[in-house]
Amino acid sequence: MEAAYGLAITLTMLMTTLLMSYYLYTHKYQAWWVVLFLTVYLGIEGSFLVANLIKFPHGGWVSVLIGATIAGVMYIWLQAFQIKLRLTEYVRIDQYTQAIKELSRDISIPKYATHIVFMSNAARQSEIESKIIYSIFQKRPKRADIYWFVHVDTTDDPYTMEYKVNTIAPDDAYKVTFKLGFRVEQRINLFFRKVIEDMVKNKEVDITSRYESLSRQNVIGDFRFVVLEKFLSFENELPTRERIIMNIYFSIKSFTTPEDRWFGLDSSSVKIEKVPLVIRPVENVQLKRITS
Repeated sequence: MEAAYGLAITLTMLMTTLLMSYYLYTHKYQAWWVVLFLTVYLGIEGSFLVANLIKFPHGGWVSVLIGATIAGVMYIWLQAFQIKLRLTEYVRIDQYTQAIKELSRDISIPKYATHIVFMSNAARQSEIESKIIYSIFQKRPKRADIYWFVHVDTTDDPYTMEYKVNTIAPDDAYKVTFKLGFRVEQRINLFFRKVIEDMVKNKEVDITSRYESLSRQNVIGDFRFVVLEKFLSFENELPTRERIIMNIYFSIKSFTTPEDRWFGLDSSSVKIEKVPLVIRPVENVQLKRITS
């Protein structure tokens, strides 16, 4: 067992060294400095690796089993990500700006919330997922005074805390992009509140409730976060390999932290909306109509 722990620690150290070298390289450190760092640390850790491999017959198989499991999970996760990315559909927000304005002012539709905040994976300022448009207009029309689209971009710098705002339509729709380091806890609830405070201070937006009785009292309108949680639709027609990968991926995902908790959202103001993930729809359905 001691050999297993030693081998696991050594492999972790080697991985850390490689990641640190890549970080230094991408941040434009001089090449000779990166090579020196890599040579020294790989030499030290390589000697530890050799020493632990000698003890391998006395329990090293445990580390191999653990490493193989971790590698398998990482492979499934990466392959599933590539499959989803291949056919994820994004649309330009400006194509729906007028429709969003009209929906916001359509009093025949019950108001869903004063402010609706959608979590988006679209990195470009001008785009959002087509599923969000579907959620706003088709699944159940969601009327709000102001629509917010929030994207989180994880940076290589560990402690980056920045944001930028794209005004899609003044007093109707905005997109906020957070640039957060990989060591920063994603407390989006807190960070988004700070963004709102800055925008109100700069008179970029009015968040006062639009209900007349509350507006006279300067009451702040309510905020509702919507997180789209994908599930694998039965309408898919996937090759056996991809179907197995996606089924394992969603099985693993069921044990991970839910997206609302990952983003640090207040559960009392969050709506989890399940949307089907149709990767490859079934074609040429052989369904024949008969008469009685």
